[in-house]
Amino acid sequence: MSAAPAAVPPRRVVICGGGVVGACTAYFLSTHAASPTVPTLVERCAPACAASGKAGGFLALDWCDSTPALSKLARASYALHCRLAADLGGADAYGFRPVHTLSVLLPTHPRPASPHPLLPPWVDPSASAAPPRELGTPDTTAQVHPGLFTKAVLAASGAEVAIGEVERVVVRDGRAAGVAVKGRDGVVDADAVVLALGPWSGRLEVVSEVFDVSGLKAHSIVLRPREPENITPHCLFLSYQPEPGAKMLDPEVYPRPTGEVYICGMTKDENPPDDPATITGEPDSIAMLHKIAGKVSSQLKKEEGAEVVTEQACYLPCTTDGMPVIGEMPGVKGCYVATGHSCWGILNGPATGAALAELILDGKAKIVDLAPFSPARFLKRSRRGA
Repeated sequence: MSAAPAAVPPRRVVICGGGVVGACTAYFLSTHAASPTVPTLVERCAPACAASGKAGGFLALDWCDSTPALSKLARASYALHCRLAADLGGADAYGFRPVHTLSVLLPTHPRPASPHPLLPPWVDPSASAAPPRELGTPDTTAQVHPGLFTKAVLAASGAEVAIGEVERVVVRDGRAAGVAVKGRDGVVDADAVVLALGPWSGRLEVVSEVFDVSGLKAHSIVLRPREPENITPHCLFLSYQPEPGAKMLDPEVYPRPTGEVYICGMTKDENPPDDPATITGEPDSIAMLHKIAGKVSSQLKKEEGAEVVTEQACYLPCTTDGMPVIGEMPGVKGCYVATGHSCWGILNGPATGAALAELILDGKAKIVDLAPFSPARFLKRSRRGA
């Protein structure tokens, strides 16, 4: 008896969303060993215009180890980041480098202190109210510039990028047949559709029928210190209580190879506006980040010559159970989704894209088990499940 013919992998793939997950999916589709497939990518504004361009770009090998499924995704993705950096010249192209990572308790009130051997020289000794702790070494933590990384991976994929707002997935006989784009006649035909729209994924009915994706608004500033050449690759995870009895804040400080320093924190649950280009930071949150920056280092004080490169905000995509959603949508063959990565989108973008490319072209993901991330896990409480 002859073997059944192998299923023909989809040849026309449309990716909706030009962030890190969409870009990585495009890259691994186009570099697939057996069935390289160059997709079309549809993006509302521009590649990396939302969280993928405004994130910190911090990478950690083992920080997701407390959740086994996430641990496998993160470890696979960290390894891919290292491989991509070698293949794409990441150090020069998008600031890939290993880093030291410290936990630092900022004092509520200024107090004199002597330097601690773990603190890098550009951090004021008074910034540490207790001995700092080492959270990661250059073997276990690294960084990229997220916007440059996203654009480099997308460029290397060769994907055709079309600017437009995806209104819906066109479904025929239970299969994805393409996408309808606002203001464009007809349908962008596809054999497979990937929805990687971050918190905007839930605006599409095919997703909202099954699960919810909410937005977490996160603020950040980028400063150029007086002496950028003195800023060493030390990432700082801070704990700070602005005043006694106030809520503890958890800001983060990421120096970049360019000498610029990225500072983020100050989050709130909020659904994003329709157009990512209209997102702005809230003045109180931006002001608090500047206050924190000045407490960390006199190099980062505006009053002492630090240049403000940008003040911004973005929305992280979050799910009700805190896990990403990666896989084929139940009831719609050929429609795939990848969203809900929260603060680990840049870290987990490569393994997510590689797994989706395998799922689409081979029928099964090998790099990581996608079962824990399947959108089908929400079916019991979804309208489609009912």
